[in-house]
Amino acid sequence: MTLRQRPARRDAPHPAVRLLGTVLQRHMATRVRWGIGVVLLAVPVMCGGAGCTGGGAEQAATAVLPRSDVNPMPRDRLRDGGRLRWALPEFPVQWNFHHVNGKTGSAARVLQGVLPYLMRADEKGVVHSVPEYLRSAEVKRTGRGQTVVYRLNPKARWSDGRAIGYRDFAAQARALSGRGSRYEIADDTGYRRIERVERGADEHVVKVVFARPYADWRRLFSPLYPAAAYADPRAFNRGWRDRLPVTAGPFTVAGVDRTGETVTLVRDPGWWGRPAKLDRIVYRAMDPAAMPGAFANGEIDLMDVGLDTGALRRVRRASGAEVRQAAGPDRRLLTFNAGGPILSDERVRRAVMLGIARETIARSDLAGLGVPVRTLGNHFYVNTQQGYRDNSGTFGRHDPARAARLLDEAGWTMRGRYRVKDGRTLALRFVVAAGQPIGTREGELARALLERIGVRVDIEPVPAEDLFGRHVTKGDFDIVPFSWLGTPFPVSSMRAVYARPREGRVQQNYSGGGTAAIDSALERALTTMGSEVHVLVNRADRLVWQEALVLPLYQRPQLVAARADLANIGACGFHQPAYEDIGFTQDAPDDDG
Repeated sequence: MTLRQRPARRDAPHPAVRLLGTVLQRHMATRVRWGIGVVLLAVPVMCGGAGCTGGGAEQAATAVLPRSDVNPMPRDRLRDGGRLRWALPEFPVQWNFHHVNGKTGSAARVLQGVLPYLMRADEKGVVHSVPEYLRSAEVKRTGRGQTVVYRLNPKARWSDGRAIGYRDFAAQARALSGRGSRYEIADDTGYRRIERVERGADEHVVKVVFARPYADWRRLFSPLYPAAAYADPRAFNRGWRDRLPVTAGPFTVAGVDRTGETVTLVRDPGWWGRPAKLDRIVYRAMDPAAMPGAFANGEIDLMDVGLDTGALRRVRRASGAEVRQAAGPDRRLLTFNAGGPILSDERVRRAVMLGIARETIARSDLAGLGVPVRTLGNHFYVNTQQGYRDNSGTFGRHDPARAARLLDEAGWTMRGRYRVKDGRTLALRFVVAAGQPIGTREGELARALLERIGVRVDIEPVPAEDLFGRHVTKGDFDIVPFSWLGTPFPVSSMRAVYARPREGRVQQNYSGGGTAAIDSALERALTTMGSEVHVLVNRADRLVWQEALVLPLYQRPQLVAARADLANIGACGFHQPAYEDIGFTQDAPDDDG
């Protein structure tokens, strides 16, 4: 049953809304001042794309927040043993990361310690093979396609004793190809291009033959699942709900407590790589509002501060702790439901975009955090990423006068406080996760801004665990705020978000919109090697802006509270840590609790 709450009372606005009048009065002057900063800071951190400039702007882009802040420490300076208590904002139900309901940040934090990730990114977002799983991977162009030859580590085995090999690759490629409608997959990008998977010269060599070139082939098979997990739709959809039956990493699963909402990992004695420094990792799901208190009381060792200034102040006062900060890979945005009865009209979607002052929301969300405030002008790249260009143009600017004209053209006429068409009030449901103040505040600001152009916004809080499964994936919203997880593969990871739904399956295109032109532009980007890909991605991005499906707000900074003696983990940015190297420094107190 979906819990529905009444919209927040209009006579009790959030303090950010009370300040909105002052903010908007200064908006034009402020936009010019901050606009200069955006232009300077939009230069790619790593040069190489078309139009790339010199080093002065690059230094400015990274002067405030580093790429990664994890307290790096060599293994010989870490003690053997210890327990890491890691807080999660929600408790995953689906542990199949490639399932439409499984691709969450909380699930990823657990899975990276127990499943094979063939490739791992460094702090610059450059991807390298993980030798514990992969001795080498070589790509060869073959006519109109390509072949990737994987040479696996012969020591790599699943926890049930079976060697990791050809059958696992073949099952995953088949299930994620998109050709089996009963597989509830999140994304078929890349896998759809695979023509066949072959066994090589021996059981440790796997050949993946692509019918068409795929530039981001390094993204595939991470995480890799055992063949039995993907053998049929039932196993794929249900076999990893509430459990992780098989592992192959430095840690294995000691228990999943659905009632207590904890997952306990312990060092796997069968792991063939460098042994994990920690004895165990205990993940505990809790209300984000409760995390700072639990951290201050010594109940957890690692937590995402998010954008909560109150939480930031409290964790900074905690004894023996520090806040680690990095320019995060994630992007904060608003998604519009183009499949709904009102926002199916692109003129209305564009009007809503123009009626929202992104700078105002960004300043409100990031106020008091000590981080730069820069709006995001790209759906694929974040500000500090190679290839970034601000393509927002006129669609990213606050222009209520133009928004009003678009609504007039769409037949929505002012009648009193709001606009009406065919007897229906122009009202939009802004669905947010209950208990998460950032989303609620964004809704209240959007309501105050859009009311100025005659659009009513009703804020609807829903249980956090229901937000995606019962609302976002089913199109039960008009506007929804959330953050997309960033990856080193911006085209592949975001293609499923902007490609047109096929056969009624949205995958991750929660807006439900798209065009043939966007699909074609993304297809060209996916088949192109080298720096030209940046030009093609930005061409696709301009088309996405025109469709007004998703409104990017800002690159989300990472603020992570950690025990000061905890090493090799924290605000990672694009860096993907080796879980066996996470641990406490040798002078850390012994805690095996």
